Amino acid sequence: MNLLAIRAIYLFEMHRAWRTLTQSIISPVISTSLYFVVFGAAIGSRIPEVDGVSYGSFIVPGLIMLSLLTQSLSNASFGIYFPRFTGTIYEVLSAPVSYLEIVIAYVGAAATKSIILGLIILVTATAFVDFTIDHPVWMVSFLILTAITFSLLGFIIGIWADGFEKLQLVPLLVITPLTFLGGTFYSINMLPPFWQKVTLLNPVVYLVSGFRWSFHGVADVSPALSLGMTIFFLAVCIAVVAWIFKTGYRLKP
Repeated sequence: MNLLAIRAIYLFEMHRAWRTLTQSIISPVISTSLYFVVFGAAIGSRIPEVDGVSYGSFIVPGLIMLSLLTQSLSNASFGIYFPRFTGTIYEVLSAPVSYLEIVIAYVGAAATKSIILGLIILVTATAFVDFTIDHPVWMVSFLILTAITFSLLGFIIGIWADGFEKLQLVPLLVITPLTFLGGTFYSINMLPPFWQKVTLLNPVVYLVSGFRWSFHGVADVSPALSLGMTIFFLAVCIAVVAWIFKTGYRLKP
């Protein structure tokens, strides 16, 4: 294992985040704060509780997950796509660095940035609502697993995309709608029975539900099922990345 190469790529990606601090950290935090103001204050005054939890506290896990998913995708996809776009990917491919080391470095950096952002938003949320974390170990576990999973998905998107339009296609038209419809701002138990069953086809439901359970001890689906589905999504992403490197699919510009 070439730890020096992993460290070099990892630090380069992390430094890129600090160079674009406004876009990487400040902007998502401000956007999430606005969600707290609009949904927590305006709508929360009309919906006092959901499953015995105040509405403002109820949406905290969903908003953290919303930022975590979108930022993991964007960080990882742009991180691998930009070297392909500029041609500097050849420097990485010609170096004594294995495909596994490339994935660890790029995905690790994207996941780290997303986790840091998630923790910042968690601290920011305390300025708007009062909440407790019933299962902190499980909260951290879901946070890390989700960040790694969607960073891998973003890595896949960054290799698949052949233009900036495709780079934004999946996050904007697929992930964001699934997140909003996955119980970020409501419990799926509030839906009619038919739509509850339809909503269970949305993979984001399991991520949000498990993460919310770690905060409040309430969930739309079993926490064990949420954990199992999260690990399953991670395994699928790992399998796809392995196939990409085995076949050499679109690694070059």
